[in-house]
This record gives sequence, structure tokens and C-alpha cells, in this order.
Amino acid sequence: MVKLLIADRDLNERTGINWLVNSYAIPFTSVLLSGALSEVVQLIESEVPEVVCIELDMIEPQQWAYVKELVNRYRIKVVAMTAEATFERAYEAIQLKAVDLWVKPLSPDTIKRVLSSCSTSSSGRIDTDTALQNKRPTLSYHSIFHSQESSIGDYQLMLIQLENGKKQNSLQSFISDYPFVNQPVILPLSDMIVCIFSFTKKQSKSMLTNIGNQFLREWEKAYSDSLSLVIYDSDQAGLSLHEKYLHARQALEIRFYQGTRRLFYLNHKVNWLIKEPFLTPADQRLWVDMLHGEKRDQIKDWMYHEFLIKQEPYPEPGLLRIRLTSILAQVSRFMKSHGLVENSITTKYHNVFDIILYSPILYRIVQEFLLFIYDVLDLAVKNAHSSRIDIIEQALHFMENHFSNQDLKLEDVAAHVERSPAYLSTLFTKRQGSSFRETLTAFRIKEAKRLLIETKLSIKDVAGKTGFYSANYFSRIFKEKTGLPPRNYRNQKKLL
Repeated sequence: MVKLLIADRDLNERTGINWLVNSYAIPFTSVLLSGALSEVVQLIESEVPEVVCIELDMIEPQQWAYVKELVNRYRIKVVAMTAEATFERAYEAIQLKAVDLWVKPLSPDTIKRVLSSCSTSSSGRIDTDTALQNKRPTLSYHSIFHSQESSIGDYQLMLIQLENGKKQNSLQSFISDYPFVNQPVILPLSDMIVCIFSFTKKQSKSMLTNIGNQFLREWEKAYSDSLSLVIYDSDQAGLSLHEKYLHARQALEIRFYQGTRRLFYLNHKVNWLIKEPFLTPADQRLWVDMLHGEKRDQIKDWMYHEFLIKQEPYPEPGLLRIRLTSILAQVSRFMKSHGLVENSITTKYHNVFDIILYSPILYRIVQEFLLFIYDVLDLAVKNAHSSRIDIIEQALHFMENHFSNQDLKLEDVAAHVERSPAYLSTLFTKRQGSSFRETLTAFRIKEAKRLLIETKLSIKDVAGKTGFYSANYFSRIFKEKTGLPPRNYRNQKKLL
């Protein structure tokens, strides 16, 4: 029995998805509908649905921790939905370990494909009592999923996961027939298989690595699908099986950096490096320069240095995915400025977005991303001779690179975009909602704020580097725009 819960504040959206499920005869035994998060929580705890389609926008910030705890506790397959195709929503989907992120308006084909896959994989879960019959009666799914159960002892975990989750049934059949020398307790899950061994400490490492390597060799003889295998044999005394499982599952994420078709043996919890995922203003300016300058080699070197030359401790994978989406945002702006709206390139854009969110291997993400960037640059060169490039984006890019010039005038920017000053001035007011002078001042004030916070330059030097004729004039304009004199602004930020 596989239950589906559809949670969306919009009655039409809930009804529409339910209609599609019935129309396509997707094999859910029951479909539950809800338009309020309080009811969603109640249904999850009372009905325990295997699959939940939930609108991310209905989850308030203070409710996120509890929702994530519910998803983990009941091992729910989550399909996230949103009306906003933003990177914040993508990060929220990653936090819920969503199998897919749907951006409204929803595609019927996508709904059919994803929910059919979720229904099939969820229906393959083996009942606890049946799976453990004739095996150690003290070990069960409860042992790895519930913190209250204290299964403490010389237990080692082997987690086996396919890169292509659609072949999960093949993996289950292979393991069921596999002739283990020391038969483990086998617990199939929807996305991996957990094997629990019990060896003494003296023999555990050699025995487990031999078993793991032999298993990989036998699998690759029979199948071409990539497999990752993690053995977790903790040195820390007193850990329950639940804690060991959480550590082992986290360790499986190492394949994000090191690839598949290999065995990972760990005896400690993985400690991820936490770093700021978003691009700095300097990084953003660099990407603008590299894209507009078509500096392919520099882009490739930057991506390789930033993402592929990694040593432990590794950055938390979710944070790197967010960083990649920040770069994709810069590419998106470049596409917009060059009028790249062809169906082929926008389709590739959405494919790369999905790859960033869900591909399990970082190297492949980077390679696909670079190929997409090269396609964008090729198309931009082609369109430059036949398409009208967005004038305001060109003007803003020019101003962003020349605002430090004290003599920069509307006439200079108009000459750069090959339009008359009067036309460009009118275009600024219509498109930006502000005049050329106001936009230029905004660029200068933004850079002045950065210099005041990140450097020890004098007020006079900051004024000079941001295009103001004098420190007094700079101070007056800065206070007018921010409410504080430059010195007070610097001092206040240092105290935060």
C-alpha cells in the first residue's frame, strides 16, 4: 500500500494533481489532500504517507525544523513545489532531500513521470517482519531509524547505493542471491540497501574490505550501473545502530567528491567544512567580466580550482550546490542581456539546473555546467550579429565597470550602446524606474559601502575610488543615501 499526500494552499492545484494521478492510473492506494500545514503534519503522523507533494511556500521559517524531522523520521519521499524559480527555493528542496522540484505551472508529463517512479520504488519496500524472518530478531528497521532503541555492540554497517535509483530492484535481487561468507542482516530501503555485520574489532576491517571489494567486482561483472559502497566501522564506543546509520549515510555523500564504483571505509563521522555558498561582489564582477569577455579558459580554470581541487575536510555538498546555482544566476543574467531566449538554450538551462540539484557526482556537474556555458557563449556570438542585445543591460554593464571614472556622463554610456543620450535617458526611467544619475550614484554608494567595511582606506581615498570629486561631496551624498556619514557607517558595521 502506497499513500500519496498532496499539500498545496491552492485548491485548484490540489485537485488538478489528484485528477492527473487518477487519469494516469498511477498506483497509489489512496490520495490525501490538504491546504494547511497543521493538517499536513497531522496526516503524516496519522496516515504515514510514503510520498508527499508539498508546496514549499506554505512552510513558515519557524516550522522548517519540524517538517524536516518528520520527513527523516518517516522516510518520506518528498516532491517539492513552488511558484518561484529561485535559488532559495532550490536550497529548501535540497534540505528536504526532495526527489524533484516542480516549478508552477506544473507539467502533466513531469507529474506522471515522477509520481510513477515514486509509487514504484515505494511499493518495493519490504515489510520489517518479513525481511527479518530467520535473521537476528534483535535487529530491525527500528534499530537504525529510532534513536530510542539502543542496539549497541560490535555492529558494522555497509550501505550500498546505485547512481541510477531506477535499478533498485535489480540491486535487491542481486543482494538477495549474493553468497555472503558472513551473512548480514539485510534491510532494503527505497534509495539504498543497508547490510549489518557483526565482527570482532580485530578482524572487522580486513574482513569487511574484502567483502566490499569482492561485492563490487561481482556486481560489475553482472551489471554496468555505477555503484557506491560505504563501510562504517566506528572506533567510538557506545554508539547505537541508529547513530551509526546516520554517520554512514552521511559518509555516503563522499561519493559527491570522489565518484562511484568504489568502496569507502570509514571509522569516524564525516565533519563537513561549512563555508559561505554565495558569490562575493568581487566574484560576481569577475564572472561578468569572464562571460562578457568570452574568457573560456579562465572560466574553466576558475571552475576547476573552485570545485575539483578538493582535500578533506570537504565542503558540505548542499552548500556547493548552492554556490553552483549562484554562478548559474550570473549566466542567466548574461543570457538575458544578450537576448538568448531560444527554446534550445532555455531547455539546456533547466537541465543544468536539475543536474546541479540532483546529480550525485560533482565532477559531472562541473563538466555539464562548462559545456552549457560554452553553448551560451557560442550562441551569444552568433546572436550578436543578428539580434538586438538588451540596451539597458549593456549600459549597466558599462557603468558597473566605469563608475569610478569621475567624468563618466550619460553621453559616454550612450555612445557605448550606440544610442542617443535622450533615448537612453528615457529608457532608463522606463526600465529602471530611476534616472541615469541615480543609477550611477547607486553603483558608487554600493562600492563605497564595501570599501568602508572591507578596507582601511581613508574617506578621501574611498571617495576617489568610487568616482566622487571630493570627500566632502562624497560624505554628503553618502549620508543622504544611507542616513549615516561614511565614518559612522564604518564604525557601526565593525560593531556588528
